[in-house]
Amino acid sequence: MGHLFRMRNLAQHLRERGLPFILLVNDHAPALDVLRQEQLPFEVVELARAAQWVPDVVRRHAPRLWLNDRLDTDLAHAQAVKTAGVALATIEDRGEGATLADLHIASLVFTGEPLAGRRVLRGLDYLILNPEIARHRRARTEARSLLVTLGGTDTYGATVKAVALLRKYGRPATVIIGPGFMHQEALRAELTADFTLKVGVPSMIEEMSQHDLAITGGGVTSFEAAASGLPVIAIANEWFEVPMAQHLASLGAARFAGHHSALDESAFAAPPDIAAMSAAGLAHVPLHGTERVCQALLELA
Repeated sequence: MGHLFRMRNLAQHLRERGLPFILLVNDHAPALDVLRQEQLPFEVVELARAAQWVPDVVRRHAPRLWLNDRLDTDLAHAQAVKTAGVALATIEDRGEGATLADLHIASLVFTGEPLAGRRVLRGLDYLILNPEIARHRRARTEARSLLVTLGGTDTYGATVKAVALLRKYGRPATVIIGPGFMHQEALRAELTADFTLKVGVPSMIEEMSQHDLAITGGGVTSFEAAASGLPVIAIANEWFEVPMAQHLASLGAARFAGHHSALDESAFAAPPDIAAMSAAGLAHVPLHGTERVCQALLELA
């Protein structure tokens, strides 16, 4: 879903600029619901068979540019796009197909690893964030309200672990889960009257604007929080999120609590310097990334 929301943000920007596009997405009900709600044009495809349906998509839509946001583009998929004579861009792609990309956007790769692609754009200047953030940015000075949001499904149950630690240190919070959350029973066993549980919210950005400290995963949500001035305690749900969370912490906008499998309890024990972390997020996580990505795509097309 993180890939979907990133492309939703980019698609909204393209629509505002009057640029035509279509989204290709797996037959995944929650994703399709989002696209229908946003009234974004899309087609359902079978990702595993991409090399087979790419030629048909190209014939019907005659695209000048193809952008993959799928982490592991395979070589057959990339070859099909290039054989059709279409420029190929990709985002944070570790797949073999990235070697054929004309443009590789890597806003959240901080390990210094070599990345495939004819042109590679690195750094937070190319971070695609939710445009709602601009309306809700504000500096925080103290931790009066705490938010826990660790993904709609939270595969590994990090929400349960975070709530248990907050309860241990007597820190109430609002906890947000999605309709597909898989640890309902375990979470309810940890919740007390000090916690407010919300199942899904219309706008995560608007919800974050009401709080002063957030416990999030180590991915895009943590950077969206920081960009809005909301300090973060980041938990890496996946190993690839570790360097992302560490980078945000190095900027002073977050406290890294480690991988979910071995949480650093000290990150929860003492309140962080809210004012300093909020100022760091506002200063170091820019909002112009979507515009810069759009410009790079237009240059390629």
